[in-house]
Amino acid sequence: MAKLQAGDKAPDFSLLDQDGHHVSLVDFRGSLVLVYFYPKADTPGCTTQACCLRDAVPDFSKSQVSVCGISPDSPATQKKFSTKFDLNFPLLADEDHQVAEAYGVWGEKSMYGKKYFGIIRSSFLIDGDGNILDAWYKVSPKDTVPRAQGAIPA
Repeated sequence: MAKLQAGDKAPDFSLLDQDGHHVSLVDFRGSLVLVYFYPKADTPGCTTQACCLRDAVPDFSKSQVSVCGISPDSPATQKKFSTKFDLNFPLLADEDHQVAEAYGVWGEKSMYGKKYFGIIRSSFLIDGDGNILDAWYKVSPKDTVPRAQGAIPA
């Protein structure tokens, strides 16, 4: 699938969070939501990204922006990650990576010369009507928050 961009309709999803509750994109209708995809819970880059987002949640809340993370990890793994780092937003389990594919973030990667498929770290700011305001593919863990803050409408 081609990369999503500003103005595109965000693909709907309904996934289990770290507490076993279904969370859907429609649950965020009427407000902004930052949906970010990360490769694997409790790894260095993903931990940096999640903790930066955790620390930014109070500022995002002032702008009525929710945060939601998605990875191929199981709900149990997401729960351990959330508890370990006191994360204050839903982490969703996309174990079959169908949502990642719909957002164009499931792709070929390479590590130490070995090629494999996985999540390409990406983030999407979605408006209250389910439209993408901005999209960042291959975003660095530390750039997720500043890019999202810069894209929030005044």
